[in-house]
Amino acid sequence: MDLSTSSSSFSSASSSSSWFSGIVRGRSNSVKMSNKNPAAASGGADSVSGGGPITTKKQFLGVMFKYGPKSVQVAFKTGDYKQQVIFIGGLTDGFLATDYLEPLAIALDKEKWSLVQFLLSSSYSGYGTSSLRQDATELDQLISYLINKEDSEGVVLLGHSTGCQDIVYYMRTNAACSRAVRAAILQAPVSDREYKATLPDTASMIDLASNMISEGRESELMPREANPDAPITAFRYHSLCAYNGEDDLFSSDFSDDQLKQKLGHMSNTPCQVIFSMGDEYIPDYVDKKALVDRLCRAMGGAEKVEIEYGNHSLSNRVVEAVEAIMSFVKREGPSGWDDPWN
Repeated sequence: MDLSTSSSSFSSASSSSSWFSGIVRGRSNSVKMSNKNPAAASGGADSVSGGGPITTKKQFLGVMFKYGPKSVQVAFKTGDYKQQVIFIGGLTDGFLATDYLEPLAIALDKEKWSLVQFLLSSSYSGYGTSSLRQDATELDQLISYLINKEDSEGVVLLGHSTGCQDIVYYMRTNAACSRAVRAAILQAPVSDREYKATLPDTASMIDLASNMISEGRESELMPREANPDAPITAFRYHSLCAYNGEDDLFSSDFSDDQLKQKLGHMSNTPCQVIFSMGDEYIPDYVDKKALVDRLCRAMGGAEKVEIEYGNHSLSNRVVEAVEAIMSFVKREGPSGWDDPWN
């Protein structure tokens, strides 16, 4: 595992009051939801059996809350701290999406960070009728909630798979709440297009999606055989599968200039790329070492972590995944985080 740093991280020290109290309007004076949970008293989410956010295996102790107007907009937070790592899953993901989340929640709690998992309109089978734009809007609503209701002093975005695309897209929007993002971690940034190209009938379905879009039918559903896992619109199918679609951010056949155009804005944020060298969703013809080097350069020198033999979700390399993430989160970084609104 290569932990050489080519981009500085950030300080995890918190201040006595939120950075954002002077910029966010209409802050609620009501008691935080997390304060209503007796298990979350004394800083961490202490369990009856000992302490920390995990009671028994696969059982998280924390607070569930709504962060937006839609019924699906529900989040779950372990720990009662003013700094949060927000996990953003990939296609078909929801709560408890990867095996490393359980030990990560424990490790973060020891450093006085909360782990936030949340549902988007695109979670589970909803991805086919959603978009990166919709994901970015809902992510902004979550961060706004953490600022207004939890006095957040900054968040780290942790994306898995298509969650990496969400981060890159969101940070390009320059939304007001994006200034609360202290750093970003991309775990398994892979090309959906290059993987889909290895499957039969993809080319003909891309042609069909293109025709539907040109006819103004981008919101209509594709045939079931185009994506048996979930209903999918012509727009989202084209976004995921077509060359230079909206989701096409990490493909190996892009030039360095193209990658820089797509990823260069991430140079304004401390970034880490965790790359699984045994990722089953990357075609065999792709030079993984060369690709991760090019992605990190395009992002202005992001920190590179190569996990040998790691699969897509790092279920076979959980310890290495948590070590890499925690090393990045804890590292002392540049000054100036006390008031990023300046």
